Amino acid sequence: MARKPFPPPVITVEPIEYFNRHQNRTETEQVYGEGFLRFSYANPLGALPLHAMVKRAAFSRWYGERMNRPSTRSKIQPFIEEYGLDPDDFADSPESFPHFNAFFYRKLKPQARPIAPRADVVFPADGRHLGFARASDIRGVFVKGQRFDLAKLLGDDALASRFADGSLVLSRLCPVDYHRFHFPCAGTPGESQLINGPLFSVSPIALRRRLAYLWENKRVLTRLETPNLGLVLILEIGATCVGSIHQTYEAGKPVEKGAEKGYFAFGGSSTMTFFEPGAVKLSTDLLEHSSHQRELYARVGSEMGHASPISV
Repeated sequence: MARKPFPPPVITVEPIEYFNRHQNRTETEQVYGEGFLRFSYANPLGALPLHAMVKRAAFSRWYGERMNRPSTRSKIQPFIEEYGLDPDDFADSPESFPHFNAFFYRKLKPQARPIAPRADVVFPADGRHLGFARASDIRGVFVKGQRFDLAKLLGDDALASRFADGSLVLSRLCPVDYHRFHFPCAGTPGESQLINGPLFSVSPIALRRRLAYLWENKRVLTRLETPNLGLVLILEIGATCVGSIHQTYEAGKPVEKGAEKGYFAFGGSSTMTFFEPGAVKLSTDLLEHSSHQRELYARVGSEMGHASPISV
C-alpha cells in the first residue's frame, strides 16, 4: 500500500500593517520578495537553505553584483510603476542610472524630503518606525515573549548600561524605500565601528520568528556628540541582499540635522537611534502606535521628537 504524502506545513500568513503618518491611515505593506521571505522564515522547509546559503555574506554579495549589471536597467521602470514611486522626487532621471543598484540608492531632490525646522530630532530614513521611551522596557516587539538584548545589539556592556533607560527608535527600510540614511540631529560624529555578523532578513516576517537577528546581523555603530542631547548612538543593520553599508560622512566634521550619513546598497535594512536617559521626548504618534506593536511610516526629515527640558 502506497504511503500517503505528508501534508504541506501550515504557514500563518499575517499581513504587515503600519500607520502612514502622511496619509493619516493604516496601510498594508506591499512586501518585495514576499514569497521568498515566507518560505525562508515561516516554512520549516526553508530552514536549511536559510542557514546554508541565504544568511551568508557571499550570497548577498553575489546578489548585489547581479544588481550592478547594465542589463538590470530594464527592471527600473517596472519597479517605479509597480510601487508607485514619483520620479519627480529623484535628483536624476530614471534613464540616467547605469544599473538597478544605482537607482536603488538614488539621491532625492532636497525639496522632496524637507527637514522639519522645529523638531530637535528627525527620522533618519524613509521607513516604518517603532519608538520606545525606555530601551530596557521593550516587550513584545513584533511578537510577544521575545527578549530585547541591548548589550548584544551594541556589542558593549558599558554602553548598554548607559543607554538602558534612554529612548530608542528602530527604523525599518523596505526595498521600495529611499535608501539613504541621515543624521537625526546636529552634532559631531566619530568613526564608524563595524560589528560583523551574518545577513538575515530584518522584515517582520523574519523578526516574528527570531528578534535576535537584529543583534546577530552585521551592523555599524557611530557615536554622535551633540550640543544639547548628550551622546547619541546611530546603528545601521545589514540584511539579506544588502551588498554593503556605505558611509558618506566625514568623521570629526560637524553635521547639521538631516545631513546625509550614508546609504545601503540593494536590499531592505534598518537603522536604530539611541538617546541617553532624559534627553528626548519622542513624538506622541510614534509612541502610541509603537505601544500596540504597530509601526509608524514617516519620511526622513519629519519630526521624531524634541529635546526634554532637563537635557537643554
